[in-house]
Amino acid sequence: MKHLLIFFITVLIFTGCSIKEYQKYDDISKASLEKVNFYDIEDFYNDDLDYALEVFKKACTRSKRYDMFKDVCLKANDVKNAREFFISNFEAYKLIDNKGSDEGIITGYYEPLLHGSLTKNEIYKYPIYKTPKDMITVDLSDVYPELKKYRLRGKLKGNRLIPYDSRAELEKEENSNLEPICYVDDKFELFLLHIQGSGKVKLTDGTVLNVGYANQNGRRYKSVGKYMLKNGFITRNNASIQGMKAYFDKNPNRLDEILNHNESYVFFKESKQGATGALGVELTSKRNLAVDRRYIPLGMPVFISTSNPVTKEDINKLMVAADVGGAIKGEIRADFFWGFGDKAFDYAGKMKEKGKLYMLIPKQVLN
Repeated sequence: MKHLLIFFITVLIFTGCSIKEYQKYDDISKASLEKVNFYDIEDFYNDDLDYALEVFKKACTRSKRYDMFKDVCLKANDVKNAREFFISNFEAYKLIDNKGSDEGIITGYYEPLLHGSLTKNEIYKYPIYKTPKDMITVDLSDVYPELKKYRLRGKLKGNRLIPYDSRAELEKEENSNLEPICYVDDKFELFLLHIQGSGKVKLTDGTVLNVGYANQNGRRYKSVGKYMLKNGFITRNNASIQGMKAYFDKNPNRLDEILNHNESYVFFKESKQGATGALGVELTSKRNLAVDRRYIPLGMPVFISTSNPVTKEDINKLMVAADVGGAIKGEIRADFFWGFGDKAFDYAGKMKEKGKLYMLIPKQVLN
């Protein structure tokens, strides 16, 4: 018995020293958080923190309405030293997933350019729809405060609320409840617009429309890329937007079948500014992220450590969470905004890199 007791004490001594205690701030994040020193974040002091501050201040035009950012956004207006501002007003926390890992997946997105017309014809026949007139959105937090981030979407059938139409159902035929903003010439490019959430449409007269996310049909997002990989339409070597596009160019007859696997459908609105995130501010190339806001609040400065999908060079920089996405689910999960243009498309389409995320949480909300 004595030897057994000594054994257990020994185990506790050696294993106890290696167990990390993670902190929880459920009102900020549902993730486990590990407090770190700014010196422990690779290249934090080598980043262009002056530029990062400008992006944070832009986010503050919307995020300052939240108590979490009200004070620190006010201070940001009168800053002479960006590095000192972040160190003095924030604490750094590394995100940890439910398995105890500090590493997750970072993908990329971009602002696409489509070609369209205000009138439908044989070339421009795929509609970009506004939010349907008959779609009902129910804010569940009115009854269940714990569900404040959830919305129920559907339509009335008699006196019952039923799920809203799926992608396949919406594309069967136009109806009076669906109003197009315009029509575009490429169905796969339109699908990518749904995935990206915002983009530009160049009309036949040269006019460029900015369109942004307005709503969604309430159906669960399902990855078309995973579906294509599982069914052998693409391989792991070409599991990218570019690989998918190449497949559809050769097999246009499979387009509807495969795209309809994802029942989620996005509705749009015209916008006066370029790519705009869920926070409501115009996105900044290579300085804004789409995140899962259960774990990272919008407006939060987030330092990211990942790599470039093409050059494989390290990416270590301070960004701001300003957007969300149907596929962005998990503690250490983010979508890196690459901006507009061919290079942005190339990087975004190929990006699926390992990465770490560090939240910079305002000190006043931790006290």
